Amino acid sequence: MKLKHFLLLALAPAFLFSCVSSKKFKAAQAQLDSLNQAHTKLQGDFKICEDDKAENARKIAAYQSEIEALNKQLAFLKENNTTALKQLEDLSVISTAQAQSIKKSLDNIGAKDAYIQDLQSAMARKDSLNMALVMNLKGAIGNLDDQDINVKVDKGVVFIDISDKLLFRSGSYVITDKAKEVLGKVAQVLKNQPDLEYMVEGHTDDLSYSKGVLLDNWDLSVKRATSVVRVLQKQYGITAAQLTAAGRSEYVPIADNNTAQGRAANRRTRIVVLPQLDQFFKLLEPKQ
Repeated sequence: MKLKHFLLLALAPAFLFSCVSSKKFKAAQAQLDSLNQAHTKLQGDFKICEDDKAENARKIAAYQSEIEALNKQLAFLKENNTTALKQLEDLSVISTAQAQSIKKSLDNIGAKDAYIQDLQSAMARKDSLNMALVMNLKGAIGNLDDQDINVKVDKGVVFIDISDKLLFRSGSYVITDKAKEVLGKVAQVLKNQPDLEYMVEGHTDDLSYSKGVLLDNWDLSVKRATSVVRVLQKQYGITAAQLTAAGRSEYVPIADNNTAQGRAANRRTRIVVLPQLDQFFKLLEPKQ
């Protein structure tokens, strides 16, 4: 019994030492993990700093190149300025006739520059009006199938293309009731533009056509154009002087007439918003 107590007393310090060592080890391990995480984060931060440093170096090099280019431009301008001053000194001894010739040339340059600015302003104004007209037309027409009606600007001119499938029955130039509703929506927008003029063009495919008073596609295209013009004038109140009816027959196709789909695309009525050329002709007139 005494031996047993003795053994227990002998082993107790070793057991306690083992427990304390395990706790220290775990604490040390946790501290190591924390240090590893901090090290990893510092490595990431260092990489970001290195990237920023490289980017800043690139920017500095770009700025230096730009500064060098600007310095070259400055030197060039200074040289030109010196040359111009020398030329001005030389001008002090030119004749009266030469001075008048130079003055006339400068006046011509100023006039041409003003003319170009007037043309640019007129073109910008026309483009703005065209875009406003297109947006108003699309808003008035609504969600009709683009295959039946299409509003677009091409080379500065507004076109409204309406398929004959929507406007007429096959071989007829009598406008359908549904088409009259569409023309009414178009007319609402066109009536708000009293200064504009419109050409209504009839187009056909290349299949020969002859029926009653109609001799050929020329007759059919003209009849269809005049039918649309009459509706716009008499039913929706567009001034007759703003309207022109034209038949183009089969000779201005937009698709291949060898397919049914192409022929359907070619059978159309087009409303062309005529450019106001008189405004540009006025710019060409010499100013009083």
